[in-house]
Amino acid sequence: MATLLALWSALIFGLIDFAAALLARRGGAASIAALVQLGGLLLALPVAISVSAGMPAAATLGWGALSGIGTGVGIMFLYLGMRRGQLCVVVPVSAVAAIALPALAGVLFLGERPSAQVYIGIVAAATALWLVSCGDRLRAALQTGGALEGAIAGVGFALQSTAVFMPGDAAGYWPLAANRLAAMCTVAILARSLHLPLSWRSALARPALALGAAAVVSLALYLHAARLGLMSTAVAISSLYPVVPALLGVYVLRERLAPLQVAGLAMAALAVALIAMG
Repeated sequence: MATLLALWSALIFGLIDFAAALLARRGGAASIAALVQLGGLLLALPVAISVSAGMPAAATLGWGALSGIGTGVGIMFLYLGMRRGQLCVVVPVSAVAAIALPALAGVLFLGERPSAQVYIGIVAAATALWLVSCGDRLRAALQTGGALEGAIAGVGFALQSTAVFMPGDAAGYWPLAANRLAAMCTVAILARSLHLPLSWRSALARPALALGAAAVVSLALYLHAARLGLMSTAVAISSLYPVVPALLGVYVLRERLAPLQVAGLAMAALAVALIAMG
């Protein structure tokens, strides 16, 4: 069940990533990022209030807010890196960091002990992300910039995945609400610091808000997967979301998969199988 929930999380986030990239071309990355966080807050807050028996503990909100800071940093630096045109560098570097750091945190601080088979699956997932994102441009990708932005984004996403898990089952959905509020504030602060425009164009507001609500569903699925199984394995599977835009590019935008991308898709399937059987 944990593997299935993490797969659904990856599928939904991959769809969001594809749609948000299309919106960002029209409305600006910072604006879309802020609206997505707001849309998530508008869903997460009423859900958290309705299913909770009382006010959350300060530690619960604190962990949720910390994860939200990671979300905001991750999204903004991912968009900044992609703005330089180095998509095939930023996406895999951020995804690999987002897999490796929570897995390390799970072992060092949470006492998780994945099997050797699961470790192989995690490595396979990270390799698959490189191949799917780079395709036959791997050599060129290694010679270009964007790695720093990708690494910072990956640290942000790793912080999101780890901190949102820390409060435990009793916290309910309050960590998600705190996450979205802190993420929205972080995006706004970073946009102002980097002199990126923030606008609220009505034509783009509704789809961006809808994507934000879907993002909360994706994060909730990841959270349940991590609580049912291991955080490290839930992160590895849910981080396979770049596979979804790659496939959508083929079926929607009529793009062609490079041979290395096909190999990456096969390796992603192998990674899921290894982690699920481990």
